[in-house]
Parts: sequence; structure tokens; C-alpha cells
Amino acid sequence: MIRRGFAIAMLALALGGCASAGLAPGPQARPSGFASDRISVSVQGQGLDVILIPGMTSSIEIWDETAAALAPTHRLHLVQVNGFAGHAAGANAEGPVSAPVAEEIARYIGVAGLARPAVIGHSMGGTIGMMLAARHPEKVGRLMVVDMIPFMGVMFGGGGATAESVEPMAAEIRAAMASAPQGIVSPQTRQTIYSMVRTEDARPRIVDHARNSDNRVSANAF
Repeated sequence: MIRRGFAIAMLALALGGCASAGLAPGPQARPSGFASDRISVSVQGQGLDVILIPGMTSSIEIWDETAAALAPTHRLHLVQVNGFAGHAAGANAEGPVSAPVAEEIARYIGVAGLARPAVIGHSMGGTIGMMLAARHPEKVGRLMVVDMIPFMGVMFGGGGATAESVEPMAAEIRAAMASAPQGIVSPQTRQTIYSMVRTEDARPRIVDHARNSDNRVSANAF
């Protein structure tokens, strides 16, 4: 039961459950002057600046519906984490992912000349958003977190969990994720995705995001 609970929680955190209804994204541009081996950023729209960070294994496509609603009045900066949804792993193939990605977003804000943009992060993207705002409060105007809590260790170790107490469990799950067959989505994972994503025609896209993600990056990020 404990292992099953870990697996369910892991899947819930890994999936980009804010699935779109399949709308095609609007015109996008790559910001000039910024290059990174951990993230790429696509820009669309005009107006107030908003940074959108997807969850683990997800493509920026999960924001399509949100982008369609916001782009007429906002300039959107969609962050793609390397190693997820078919994107080359780059530096994320080794070592921590979330904290270095947060630092790269902070650097992007400076290079792009953004003045305290709003930041929206889903799942792992919410964790990255919290890291960004906590470590660089001068760079973030407002933060919205979707489906993530400040310390996810409580999902595994209860209310009294600490970073130290959940470390062995995290290491076990990381090892299992890293050694899983690349490009294979298990029936259990597929069923979980289908139960979490409400938009039926978006479900295959979310499954493909997971299938096309680098297991090393997913394990390190987790």
C-alpha cells in the first residue's frame, strides 16, 4: 500500500494536468540575447508580462487554452524545461533540475528586461515558481501556484515529514524512475493520466509528453 501510494502521488505531481482543449498556440518568438542549456522560452502576445511554467514531463502546450485567453492583453513567456516532452535534456540530464531551472528563469527575467512579471506555475512548475519568488523576490511581481504545496514531502511522510525523513523514499523512487524503460508508458500510468485530465481529446497528448520525456531528467527533477 505504501509503494502504491508513492506511485499515485508521484504520478499526480509528474503530470501536466492543466491540459488544454487542443487549441493551437498563437505566433511565438524566441527572445533575443538569451540562451540556456536548461530551458527555452517562447514569447507571444502583447501587454503585461506573465511567465508560465509547466509541470514535470509537460510541454508548454498545456498552456494553450490559457495562452489563447491571455495573449490579447498579456505578453506570455512560456518556459519549456529541457528533457521534457521530446526536448533534449541538456544540462538537466545530471544533478538537480528544479533549483537550477529557477535560477535560469531569474536570469531570463534580467536578460529580457522584465519588470517584476507575474509568474504562474503548475505542479513542479509551481515549485519552481516558489523557489524563484523566495530566492529572487525583487524579480517577481506576483506568483500563482496551481496544484502544488510548499513542501511535497508531507505527501509521502505525513505532517511530521522533514527533508531528511523523506530522503530515503525519494532516492528509491528516483532510482525506479531512472531505470524504467525509456519511451514506455505503463497501463497504470495511462489510466492515471486519463483519470486526471478532464479534456478527453487532450489525454493522448499528455501521455505523449510523458512518453517523450527523458527518464533521467524526470527522475532528477522528482
